[in-house]
Amino acid sequence: MNADTLAPIAAVVYKPTDHVEPLLLRVAIALRNRGLRVGGVLQHDMATIAEDPCAMELEDLHSGEKFALSQELGSGSEACRLDPASLAHAAVAIRRALDDGVDVMMFNKFGAQEAGGAGLRDEMGLAVVSGVPMLTAVGERFLDEWETFTGGVATVLPPDDASILAWCDLTLGT
Repeated sequence: MNADTLAPIAAVVYKPTDHVEPLLLRVAIALRNRGLRVGGVLQHDMATIAEDPCAMELEDLHSGEKFALSQELGSGSEACRLDPASLAHAAVAIRRALDDGVDVMMFNKFGAQEAGGAGLRDEMGLAVVSGVPMLTAVGERFLDEWETFTGGVATVLPPDDASILAWCDLTLGT
């Protein structure tokens, strides 16, 4: 597909020590406060839950619904804790937001699942080809896969509110 027919794409590039989840949530709130309809899903780590310090949940930015992203695999498990049913739930939420006509789509990250061709990769692509600007986060270790996925047409942003909101202002006319 021609890059001229795609909606704008941006990725916040972060290091493991950056706290990208709260940053993206602040941006989503700022965009909503500017009157924009925000869709997508953002991850919240639930480290305060003593029984499961690795628990995660996703928030559907369009509906406000929160649902578990991680699954309990037992105390001896070393397998991936990502719940496939939760990813399917997120995919449906994203498609619903696109159908409802959101102004911008935000994704918690282009991570290992997406770099490997799974996760919410298809929904990211769908947002862009549907004409909805897309914002996500990409860990430094997945930059090569991100470049391949986007064909090099994405804007790369530092992990700070001002830079991200400046891109949003330029892209969304806020």
